[in-house]
Amino acid sequence: MKLVAGSRKSELAMLQTNFVKSLLKKANPKLEIEIEGIVTKGDKVLDVALSKIGEKSLFTKELEIALQEGKVQFLVHSLKDMPTTLPEGMVLSTILERESPEDAVVIRKDLADKGIKSLDQLEKTALIGSSSLRRKAQLKRKYPEFRIESVRGNLNTRLKKLDNVEKSYETEYSALILARAGLERMARQNETFVGRLSETLDTKTCLYAVGQGALAIETMATDEKTIELLSSLSHEETTLRVVAERSFMKALNGGCSAPVAVESKIKDDNILALTGGVFSLDGKESIIKTENIDLCPAKMPKIKYPFDYVGIVRGKIDKSKMYLAMKLGRELAEHLIADGAMKILEEARAANEDAAPNTNSSPTKATCPVPAAKDLVKSLTS
Repeated sequence: MKLVAGSRKSELAMLQTNFVKSLLKKANPKLEIEIEGIVTKGDKVLDVALSKIGEKSLFTKELEIALQEGKVQFLVHSLKDMPTTLPEGMVLSTILERESPEDAVVIRKDLADKGIKSLDQLEKTALIGSSSLRRKAQLKRKYPEFRIESVRGNLNTRLKKLDNVEKSYETEYSALILARAGLERMARQNETFVGRLSETLDTKTCLYAVGQGALAIETMATDEKTIELLSSLSHEETTLRVVAERSFMKALNGGCSAPVAVESKIKDDNILALTGGVFSLDGKESIIKTENIDLCPAKMPKIKYPFDYVGIVRGKIDKSKMYLAMKLGRELAEHLIADGAMKILEEARAANEDAAPNTNSSPTKATCPVPAAKDLVKSLTS
């Protein structure tokens, strides 16, 4: 049997897809797997912050068209990049075991060589590179004088912009904030990244992005053979955690232009704990709450279970656990909304839109590069 996997062409994306390929080959030695590299529009638009681009499905449209047309049988994604509602007929059929979900600090090399290893050691007005509103909003709470500006490009490009050895870039960053998992994956394959992790931000400083650190595999919902082959890679604890996180974000209508952040864990007694937060762009306003749910209650009410749980199919995971995880995220969001979360998010979105570039595209309103399902379905056929 032969499968074709679709992947963006960036080094990290190809590394992640090859990792999935190696796991599949180990479980199915006779399986033939080919990787099709696909360039997306998001890989070309590198001079504007993601949250300010007035285009949709920047990183997924071309990939999902290939999946829809049968040119590839599955796609490998960083889960944090995926919308909570997928195009009709597509599902996240497998969630792999999560790596470190926290954010990491990479200090500019000349500063690191002088012994500077953390944000606390930088000048109060240091320039920090990050394209994430979530990170910016939370860093502003602890470091209000930091100047935080967008830095685009793949990890290799961003590292070059940071170190700026040849002084070919006008902007001089003191540090970058990146997903720790991506940095560590690159370090395992590319010596340029070895030893560059300067500091891991604890969740008291910076709650992480929904799904961050986990890889997800997208397939057609009707492709039972491929889904069955991929099922061996599924990790139950990670799946339950990210279902709760994605449910939380969906209920808040969160996305790239909304500073929404989470932390989750499953305790030894099968209690799933979810912390969620929303933040103003300047970090001055925030609402953070934690809720828990028992994944193994003595009795479950009789309900009609859904086919998917915020885009994720359960595979061999107990449907009641999936439902309860989804319920936890939704209820936590409802409690934040009751405390005024939507006002904070609406003001954050408005502030972000006011700063959006004026392009020739219409509409100019800033949107997340991975839109709601009804818009993404339209984009796949346009």
